[in-house]
Amino acid sequence: MMWKLISCTLCLFVSSQLSSRSVWAAADELEDQVKIEVLFKPEECNPKSKKGDLINLHYDGFLAKDGSQFYCSRSDKAGHPQWFVLGVGQAIKGLDIGITDMCPGEKRKITVPPALAFGEKGKDPVPPNATVIFEVEVYSVSRGPRSIEAFKQMDLDKDNKLTKAEVKEYLKLDYEKTGKPRDEPFYEKILTDIFYKSDHDKDGLISVKEYNIYEHDEL
Repeated sequence: MMWKLISCTLCLFVSSQLSSRSVWAAADELEDQVKIEVLFKPEECNPKSKKGDLINLHYDGFLAKDGSQFYCSRSDKAGHPQWFVLGVGQAIKGLDIGITDMCPGEKRKITVPPALAFGEKGKDPVPPNATVIFEVEVYSVSRGPRSIEAFKQMDLDKDNKLTKAEVKEYLKLDYEKTGKPRDEPFYEKILTDIFYKSDHDKDGLISVKEYNIYEHDEL
């Protein structure tokens, strides 16, 4: 009886391991289906984007089937480049994969299968089960509002809360360091977006809890 119990337990363990490996393999196979074509890369390609970074870019979206365009960031939102945090679900999975390891000035053509784009249901104007193509140009890569290292650098008074002044100072130093200082409206736009998405209790501050909602780091 004991042998049968051990044997059954071993079977369940092996079965669960094989199942997990199958899921991982399937995920890897899907990621491999994202096709990346580098159209342009600067000689000095730094910094390179990674999960948690704040990315500023323009991108155009096309249907692979007929080449028709379904999105253009240059004509949306007054033509301003788009901001988002990489790898935390603010963009479709395939775009997160395709933009990883990009540097400012780099351009890519990214082909994304339906499972990593808009899936079986689609999203107007993208039809169901559509392979999509994005042409992407990255303008800046900075330690974003989910990097704990960045939080510590921004939190000048060490009270574990971020004010708009602290975030703004960090952004200004980051852009000046790359030799690309910007005007005040530029920073105000970024601040408005960051606090809209992160200041959940609307008290004008970003707390540790609000900041670290993805919990991929430790303070």
